[in-house]
Amino acid sequence: MKGIQFVVNEAGEKQAVLIDLAEWGELWEDFYDVLVAHARQDEEEVSWEELKQQIELVRGTLSQNTIN
Repeated sequence: MKGIQFVVNEAGEKQAVLIDLAEWGELWEDFYDVLVAHARQDEEEVSWEELKQQIELVRGTLSQNTIN
């Protein structure tokens, strides 16, 4: 397959793959996005409003710490 190379060990077993990102970059990004989504599927969901509140709390804490 053009733009794909397999790295093999002494026994000829595939150990890694080299992907030409110029050729396959968009497909790799899609694949990676699916992996990340799968890895995060059990994480707690946070609403947008709650996230904004948490960010403001952190910003306030950071601002206070830099003043003192």
